[in-house]
Amino acid sequence: MEWKPEKRSDIPIYQQIANYIQKRIAYGEYPPGTLLPSERALAKEFDVNRGTVVTAYDVLYSNGMIERIKGSGTKVHTDVWGLTRSRIPNWDLYIERGSFLPNLPLFQHIRGEIHGKDLINFASGELANDLMPYDIFKEILSKNEFQQSLGYEHPQGNLGLRHNIVNHLKEFRNIECSSQSVLITSGAQQALHLVTQCLLDRGDAIAYEDPSYAHSLPIFRSAGLKTFKLPVGKNGINPEDILYLYQKYKIKMVFLNPIFQNPTGSILSLEKRKRVLEISKELGIPVVEDDPYSLMSFSDHLNTTTLKSLDESGNVLYISSFSKIAASGLRIGWIVGPDNVIQRLADAKQQIDFGHSIFPQWLAAEYLKSDSFATNLNYLKEKLIHKRDTLLSILEAELSDHLSFQVPEGGIHLWCHLENNVNEYHLLEAALKNGVAFVPGSLLGTNSGYIRLTFGRVESSLIEEGILRLKKSFLQLTN
Repeated sequence: MEWKPEKRSDIPIYQQIANYIQKRIAYGEYPPGTLLPSERALAKEFDVNRGTVVTAYDVLYSNGMIERIKGSGTKVHTDVWGLTRSRIPNWDLYIERGSFLPNLPLFQHIRGEIHGKDLINFASGELANDLMPYDIFKEILSKNEFQQSLGYEHPQGNLGLRHNIVNHLKEFRNIECSSQSVLITSGAQQALHLVTQCLLDRGDAIAYEDPSYAHSLPIFRSAGLKTFKLPVGKNGINPEDILYLYQKYKIKMVFLNPIFQNPTGSILSLEKRKRVLEISKELGIPVVEDDPYSLMSFSDHLNTTTLKSLDESGNVLYISSFSKIAASGLRIGWIVGPDNVIQRLADAKQQIDFGHSIFPQWLAAEYLKSDSFATNLNYLKEKLIHKRDTLLSILEAELSDHLSFQVPEGGIHLWCHLENNVNEYHLLEAALKNGVAFVPGSLLGTNSGYIRLTFGRVESSLIEEGILRLKKSFLQLTN
């Protein structure tokens, strides 16, 4: 047999063997009544313990796939496709068949550790509890009476919220649009999913940043897209790389996070932003702009003009959300684009969930139109500056020999380069054991030797202790 179980897989070896044999039965390679290899023969073939094969056969027996006949060995059940006995579905086989791919196993592992243990969390890309506007939301709830219908909402989202988003985009991001060109989504994640599912075909080529948050998302692979990477440097991507990828691979769409890019914190220069739009117009390919951080600038002198605010031709699909400026748990995001595109995406969203829940939309609408929004935004930036500076100070004092970084001028992430050839995955395992979590850089891009520390997520009072735990992890690997 050419097949071998993957000993490093998260799936137990016995289950891999059971799945493999069940597939061969399903494909007709082992017809009903076929004598299967002995437990010892399979153990030798797969280089596993005999007990592992025994357990695999137990699984198949419980599912009604095989029968054990004393003196004759193990056979495929003669009535394997009949109805003379009840059978349990092999759910492991079913979950392998789904077209929507799961998260990478290491991301699942990190997520499980974060939610299952009391870790200091530099990994999650969200705001900490001490940055969320709880008091403002309480005030809104106490002073405003909820009078909305509890039935299904408009497929594009609540009109009042869309109207307030239009005003918000004009005032804070210099983006002109109408409520008809806005679609409310369940965060930016659903917006990206709708775009890939509705506007692209299997086999289409797209370009995205390397490293980037999108690198870790399975939605591109689930949609059957061909992906090509745009290397991100200190000042973002090189727009001419888009032209090159189009000429060579005929890319159909470009995905960018140009302002305080996740994870590097880089800003695409104004000149480069304009060049991206020129190339988009020249080639007739859309740009999807993911903009979670442009309002989180730590300096009044930085130019954080979005691509969408510069877009005069309707080439940019603009995505943003409340997740990084208020609360991720509201699950309020939005897409701005041409009316016909928004109608197409709204139709798909209606098929998925019949529209977004009205209560968080109402709360978001009230928050956007309140005077507290601008006040809290300034407060948020002040707190993030404090968190960033605290983190940088402690890193300089405790870990300057182990990592280097470029100081971010906005956003919530710090992109760190590991010195002394420290393996990021070994560091993560040591860190998790010591009670601190981060994201290895190669989960977000093709280059190893980096880690992402999200200072927006960790509580201010825990930053120093978190870095001391990280230092302990470094010392365990290097001593």
